[in-house]
Amino acid sequence: MRTEPKPTRLDRVFARLDREPERPAHVGMPRMSRHRMVLFGAALAFYLAIVWAVVITSWLVRLDWQVMFFRPYQQWPEIHAFVDYYVVLGQRGPTAVMVAAWLGWRSWRQHTLRPLLALGVSLLLLNVTVGAAKYGMGRLGPHYATEIGSNEMWLGGDIFPSGHTANAVVTWGILAYLASTPRARRWLSALSAVTSLGVGLSTVYIGTHWLSDVVLGWVAGLLILLALPWFEPVIARAEARIFALRARWLAPRGDAAEAGPSGRPVVLRPLAGRAGTAPEPVPTGRPASRSPAYLAPGPHTTRAERSPVTPAGSRRPQHAERHPRGTTSATRP
Repeated sequence: MRTEPKPTRLDRVFARLDREPERPAHVGMPRMSRHRMVLFGAALAFYLAIVWAVVITSWLVRLDWQVMFFRPYQQWPEIHAFVDYYVVLGQRGPTAVMVAAWLGWRSWRQHTLRPLLALGVSLLLLNVTVGAAKYGMGRLGPHYATEIGSNEMWLGGDIFPSGHTANAVVTWGILAYLASTPRARRWLSALSAVTSLGVGLSTVYIGTHWLSDVVLGWVAGLLILLALPWFEPVIARAEARIFALRARWLAPRGDAAEAGPSGRPVVLRPLAGRAGTAPEPVPTGRPASRSPAYLAPGPHTTRAERSPVTPAGSRRPQHAERHPRGTTSATRP
């Protein structure tokens, strides 16, 4: 009795890397449910509360100064080299390239552009919202502070909220947003939250951000992820339009030319001087489905009746004794 070999773990890994024959049916788009709306409203209220606490120079600003004077990079200098590398996980360029490579493979495997389009929309929202808040409030960082105890607002800075933290929340959180199973979504959500919070604390350790900058950047990135279902119809329309343009580009141009303009019937008219001529009968040996061939009007001669023509400049003389094919000579030797 012959048995099939049991696939190993490596075989299963390579099977997962192969492209699926068609788009999976279980991959659905998140919707703006009531639970998500409540989370979005709570996060937005928390965002505004942090901004207001910094504007009025409350206890949060005093905590920022206490952490700055504590100077964590002097308290734990042995982890400074690790933090310098870890903070790269919040930079826009490296993280966007890594996440785009992963989502590009998923798009190819699942025959869809939704992962890449969702990443593009989230990064666009991040640039617009966080960038506008940064330059609108103009807060200076700890290294450029001018007065002890002040909130350093509207002085031409660009560190409130923390762009590193918000970027880490969005770029790593989009993996959880696009997860196919609830279990993977839970694990990726926890992993992205810990990673982004660690990136924010790394900037506090180095001294480039206040503690309130990190908290506000974390909430700003969370707001973008919670608002993404509102943009799912736009993503779906963009994907359908891109696929339609791709199909139109790959279609053979000859078929489009023969078909003629869409919506207009093609009118066939006879040639001039063909009114009195009838088509030649189709021989019985040819299939009946083949359309008859129309020849130009006028007398026709067979190839055997044509006189031989010598090309101009040819050194070969014409042979008068040769007879055209299909005829017999009067005298044979």
